[in-house]
Amino acid sequence: MSDQAEALRKLIRGRVSQEQQRAETRLITVTSGKGGVGKSNFSLNFALALQSLGQKTLVFDADVGMANIDVLMGISSSHTFYDLLSRKKTIEEVIQEGPGGIHFIAGGSGIADLLELKPEQLRYAAEQVASLQDRYDVILFDTGAGLSREAVKFMESSQDTIVVTTPEPTSITDAYALLKLVHSLQIETRFKLVVNRALDHKEGSHTADKIIYAADRFLQLKLEKLGILPDDPSVSKSVRRQSPFMIAFPGSPAARAMEQLARYYLELPNNTRGSGGIRGFIHKMFSPPR
Repeated sequence: MSDQAEALRKLIRGRVSQEQQRAETRLITVTSGKGGVGKSNFSLNFALALQSLGQKTLVFDADVGMANIDVLMGISSSHTFYDLLSRKKTIEEVIQEGPGGIHFIAGGSGIADLLELKPEQLRYAAEQVASLQDRYDVILFDTGAGLSREAVKFMESSQDTIVVTTPEPTSITDAYALLKLVHSLQIETRFKLVVNRALDHKEGSHTADKIIYAADRFLQLKLEKLGILPDDPSVSKSVRRQSPFMIAFPGSPAARAMEQLARYYLELPNNTRGSGGIRGFIHKMFSPPR
């Protein structure tokens, strides 16, 4: 009997050790300095690329004014995050499945209410979101363009913030302006840069280098180049088809570049241990405003 008890204690210790060693869920906010740079399309296809690489991924459409992740997939959302905040639905009921087995939560106007919750709504929303702990490897928040207070909350509650830009001068200027404003708020997040719609790798790298140099010199801000995505006609075709290019055109230049970008992201150090995962996100998200 004592041998059995000791074996049980060893098994429990082993399980605890595994839990301690397991990295927390990666929480990523995707944003941009201006609209029209392909941010939401990037979010969706990046999530699909991560999913194809074995990462259980959830996409949260956190764009207040232009929530369109479901539209890009050709799916009519039956429930949104607002149904959760209004306590009409549980988190399980608002999570929907899209192509490629990806899970997503449609956003919309409910995101604006996120920072105005009554205590009983706050408790319910926090409990529901907390139930996602250990269920996903990656949760990706697609926020609106620019620096809304909702976007700021998502950025400071996530471990990584991906800024999407294009080689257009106005897009470069707006991306830098966004970084400058976020940096002034002393938000603790790891910034990563994606250049979308580059004519070739040289143009994309030149664009990224300019922004990275300016951020380092004038803001003392470390900004890492995550990847370059080409200006590929397959992307616009997939949007018209309402089918993500990772699925509609898996052999296209955009899809190959996205898979390479996702692989590179997963190879980066995953410094999420001690971040608190989903519960850490909730604590930061619902803390008093600055």
